[in-house]
Amino acid sequence: MKPLIFGVSLIFGLVIQATLLPLITVKGVSPDLLLIMVVSWGLLAGKEQGVGLGFFAGLLQDLASGAVFGMNVLSKMATGYFTGMLERKVFKEQFWLPIMSVLVATIFNNAVMMLVLYLLGYSQSLSEIVANVLYPVVYNVVLALPVHFLVLRVTKKWIITAG
Repeated sequence: MKPLIFGVSLIFGLVIQATLLPLITVKGVSPDLLLIMVVSWGLLAGKEQGVGLGFFAGLLQDLASGAVFGMNVLSKMATGYFTGMLERKVFKEQFWLPIMSVLVATIFNNAVMMLVLYLLGYSQSLSEIVANVLYPVVYNVVLALPVHFLVLRVTKKWIITAG
């Protein structure tokens, strides 16, 4: 049951990210719904499931975009692992948890992606780096609570009970 829930959740998230979220793009940046899902899933289900969802979320993003293949896989897997490490250490229904986690995870995710690009020979100015981090942080934090509580409902209903 878990792989089916993973797959349906990711495809649903990717469809929304590819169709609806570009409508609210500011300066070429839109929210990263799959990253928010990976963070929430990791926090609620642990590092193993966080890494798994991160791998497939990153793979879907890499396949759907023209970006360097593997960049999203690497960043989303690392993000899922590190947020999943917090699963047993936090109160899952805490209001600030998804906001702070998504804030830190967005910065971390973008830092990993920029590091990969730098290692591949791409360079960015400081203003581009700030814009590539600041706008996604704001967008992702705005969506953090609704996505987190939706993932919380899914994990309680389908994952824990089907477990």
